[in-house]
Amino acid sequence: MFTLLRWLPQRPLVTLAGLLLGLAFSLTLGWMPAAWAQANTATGPGGVLAVPALSARVIDQTGALTPEQVRALTDKLQALETQRGSQVVILMVPTTQPEDIAAYAQRVGDTWKIGRREVGDGLLVIVALQDRRMRIEVAKTLEGAIPDLMASRIIERTLKPAFQAGAYADGLSTAIDQIDKLIAGEGLPEPEAGQGERTQGFDLNHLLVFGLMGVPVLFGVLSAILGRKAGALGTGLVGGGLAWWLTASIFLGVVGAVLAILFALSIGTGGRGGRGGWGGPPGGFGGGGFGGGGGGGFSSGGGGNFGGGGASGRW
Repeated sequence: MFTLLRWLPQRPLVTLAGLLLGLAFSLTLGWMPAAWAQANTATGPGGVLAVPALSARVIDQTGALTPEQVRALTDKLQALETQRGSQVVILMVPTTQPEDIAAYAQRVGDTWKIGRREVGDGLLVIVALQDRRMRIEVAKTLEGAIPDLMASRIIERTLKPAFQAGAYADGLSTAIDQIDKLIAGEGLPEPEAGQGERTQGFDLNHLLVFGLMGVPVLFGVLSAILGRKAGALGTGLVGGGLAWWLTASIFLGVVGAVLAILFALSIGTGGRGGRGGWGGPPGGFGGGGFGGGGGGGFSSGGGGNFGGGGASGRW
């Protein structure tokens, strides 16, 4: 790695171009989720807002939360499910109009059916940003732990003041803590081993595999079409995009783009040096590797029965 760093100044123009292009690409990707989410707030029959696919514990179709905030809230909800067994999902939409947020929350609950199949312990936190409305929708099993009055208190005392200050992530995080404590006192069945461990996230081993196997192949294809330098830049774009996609971090997206460019260029240098084939980076990379969290997805437990329990509010 140090040999590679010493190699950088020998190609300043390529390095600078790669850095700037990787940064621009990663920043563009950082702004894409909000635009993509807003473009996918489709309407269903009757002109009402369609229920989105249950793809994560935190679904933000407004862009109000940063990727880091989404990840922090997701981790907290995953921990709640692991410890308590209950499933809690946050959904942020621009508006539920022309439908009232309570009716929309009921449709979401009926569609997603979050909560354990045998227990039915699910809870939804829905925020309609443009309407300045929010709703805590409680499945029947949790109505004892979180009655309507308690849900209303969480809205009025926690979510409302935080939202009025624009601190959406802080308000949601505190509300999750309060919901967690209420569920803990309900005496629900213990979660099964391993429940809640599957979540959206990234595995740095994926980046290592791409770096060692994907970069040489991709660079070989692109360099044959575009030339060595353009092929390296293209490889950097793909590497940076993959790093951002897996980590939701613009910084790691930039780092991934830069490393992919440098690795690709070093491969090309090694090949021209007479070693044959693809060669390798100057001096090679030392040992070690990446560790990381688990990947996977999030899905409903299939047991939530929502009967209208909960509370609504505005800010």
